Amino acid sequence: MSYKTLALQVTCQSVNSCTTRDEAETVMLQTIERIEKQIAASIGLAGRDTLLVVVPESFLTGFPMAETIDEWREKAALDIDGNIYEALGAMVQRQQIYFSGNAYEQDPFFPELYFQTSFILGPNGDVLLRYRRLNALHIPTPHDVWELYIDAYGYDSLFPVVKTNIGNLACIASEDILYPEVARCLSMRGAELLLHSTSDASSPQPTQRSVAKLARAAENMAYIISANSAGIANSPLPADSNNGNSIIVDPKGRVLAEAGYGESMAANADIDLVALREFRQRPAAANLLARQRLELYSESYAKNTIYPPNTLLNHPADRQHVTRVQQEVIKKMYN
Repeated sequence: MSYKTLALQVTCQSVNSCTTRDEAETVMLQTIERIEKQIAASIGLAGRDTLLVVVPESFLTGFPMAETIDEWREKAALDIDGNIYEALGAMVQRQQIYFSGNAYEQDPFFPELYFQTSFILGPNGDVLLRYRRLNALHIPTPHDVWELYIDAYGYDSLFPVVKTNIGNLACIASEDILYPEVARCLSMRGAELLLHSTSDASSPQPTQRSVAKLARAAENMAYIISANSAGIANSPLPADSNNGNSIIVDPKGRVLAEAGYGESMAANADIDLVALREFRQRPAAANLLARQRLELYSESYAKNTIYPPNTLLNHPADRQHVTRVQQEVIKKMYN
């Protein structure tokens, strides 16, 4: 099977200046209306065989700045079954695509927190997959409430993969692309396409994340579809601090398409599932997945803890606490 995918580079409208939930949701609904027009026009130009669209990290809201955990949760974190997901589902149904994005999300098991969630919607408008960002500093993660999260959802929920008629899809959020273990755990569960909603710093030079995207694709013999923002409007930060270079990388680490700066549909390319699966099933030195010797590393991981789990079980989720934990980790590592 062959089809087109699109990493749609759009400007994120932040809700930092909004003072109420209703005001923030109005901005989100306007964003959905705007990007649907861009998706429809992009498909019209790229081809009706465009079946998968990925949009940037925090595309509905921007990201929290001065807001506390409570303030951002109340203002910007989506209800799992709320009207914003309903509007996204309706958009996806009209366009008949698979759609992946990233948002802040409330969770009934953790009412005092929120999680940053990458999601995939199918052409019927249903949410097929939720992936919670695993590595973050000032945003709560499943690891910060490890014991309770595993009790609520189980270990496999950390690395979800969904099998669809366009391939086995998985998400990586933002800087999780910098942690090779995340992509590896997804590929071990069969992921063929890694959908990366991100908000990368603008730079004409190679960055940590741009290097990581090529490496994760080659290491895991998987496609990377990475959608970056085209700037963040109405944020306290300079608007173009996060802008450009959405990219599609093939399973050998080769760039298939890349956007420049600004809103763009230039990062679109063909996905060849048949070739990918033949590549993965061929005995050869290039078949890195089939040559994995995981037992070599398991004892080293089991014997070492760097950033501890459960740091938010008995402490408020504030920046001062996070800074203290990181200081303790650094002290332990280097003293």
